[in-house]
Amino acid sequence: MPVFDFKDTKEENREVTYTAFASNRTAISAEFPVMLLDNSKREWKHHSCGVFTNPVKGTSFEFQEEDGVVSADILQIDSRFVSLLRWLGENHIHVRLSGKNREDGYAVYKIREMAFGGGTKLSAEDGFLQFMIERLLESSPPEPEEEDDDDREETGDEMKLTSLQSITDFMTCAGRTLPDNIQLWARRNLAVARSAEVSVEERRHAQRALSIMMNIQWKNNYFESIDPEEARRILDEELYGMETVKQRIMETIIQINRTHTLPAYGLLLIGPAGTGKSQIAYAVARILKLPWTTLDMSSINDPEQLTGSSRVYANAKPGIIMEAFSMAGESNLVFIINELDKASAGKGNGNPADVLLTLLDNLGFTDNYMECMIPTVGVYPIATANDRDRISAPLMSRFAVIDIPDYTSEEKKVIFSDFALKKVIERMGLRENECTLTADGLDAVIEKYKNTSGIRDLEQAAEHLAANALYRIEVEHVPSVVFDAEMVKKVLG
Repeated sequence: MPVFDFKDTKEENREVTYTAFASNRTAISAEFPVMLLDNSKREWKHHSCGVFTNPVKGTSFEFQEEDGVVSADILQIDSRFVSLLRWLGENHIHVRLSGKNREDGYAVYKIREMAFGGGTKLSAEDGFLQFMIERLLESSPPEPEEEDDDDREETGDEMKLTSLQSITDFMTCAGRTLPDNIQLWARRNLAVARSAEVSVEERRHAQRALSIMMNIQWKNNYFESIDPEEARRILDEELYGMETVKQRIMETIIQINRTHTLPAYGLLLIGPAGTGKSQIAYAVARILKLPWTTLDMSSINDPEQLTGSSRVYANAKPGIIMEAFSMAGESNLVFIINELDKASAGKGNGNPADVLLTLLDNLGFTDNYMECMIPTVGVYPIATANDRDRISAPLMSRFAVIDIPDYTSEEKKVIFSDFALKKVIERMGLRENECTLTADGLDAVIEKYKNTSGIRDLEQAAEHLAANALYRIEVEHVPSVVFDAEMVKKVLG
């Protein structure tokens, strides 16, 4: 682990007693703490309260002990937390440290804010300190020259920055976790939000845009390796058959494991309705362990729905794509684009398909309301379509195309009996032997839907048969129901 001394170029006389170490760890513990305090003269309690002092130097912590206030030098600190430590000291924020005494010092692995003893909270937002700590843990350590920059679980997952004060505080302590262009954008929008020389409407839009942007965790495009066996298990669990499709998806997983980045192209699943295209997309999102959002192109007839509206309008708002980032809370996510073949049927001012091209190129996406280039390197698009001929060549070229074949009669038999019917029986609270089919009964189900694509009709048939069995068991008091061909035809019509 690299260790380096911080040298302040602005204050030549400044003393720094600690060294800062670079770390990429996303979790802190007694073994891998956020900082070490001197415990050579006395050991500190597991939970200790106090304040960081000497904010110009950022070198010590004042413990509030029974025998008075006792100061301890900071020996080492994770370089990502230097700005936060100084800021806690400058604002005289009371905190509680959780740590463990080791031979090399008191290892601090948790910092919680305590609003008592005349101390003030960091901002009006509860959970703000934990929110910042989590963001800093997800960030990479700064280079040396970038210096400017309780056992009960407490997280900032539900934290939302809304007030100007909390946004300002976040920029001061954790602004460096944002991409460079967003840092610059945030400073400009903060100036607008505070300005008395612009209209109230402009200030409101600037503050709203800042709140949206600050609450998104902007991650890099590095992906951890994915367990191929677990990926295959998920595919087998979600999909019956489709070995060619599974092979293509596994090839994508192996590629990610080799490069630790997402492939240059997303997936385009083309096939008849009801063949499980959306289910495949959700399975891939599950394998990638990413949040997902859906864009239903059949309901989008104006590009502005995707790109947002300009702030010159009083009712301006971000577009669907930006809202998806906001809902996910992070920049790495799977975009499931349903019915891509309907993307070119725009009825408004422009073609929604053209907007998708910038999103799919991973070069950045501009939302009219945010007025900022949004990084999209962590976006993985998975599109579905029924008709290949209705997709434009530019859109098609952004994807690796996988054709989804319809199921054979034999495959439909297995899917109906081993998956669809079992799933419905379990959901309705039936025992497996209370609703069964004879061989000719199963043949009758498949025969009825032999000319329909996909398995949606089979799933509805399973629902109908199970509901009929449940009714007869509860109302007619029969012990079980066995459907033969004649009964199947009678129930399904």
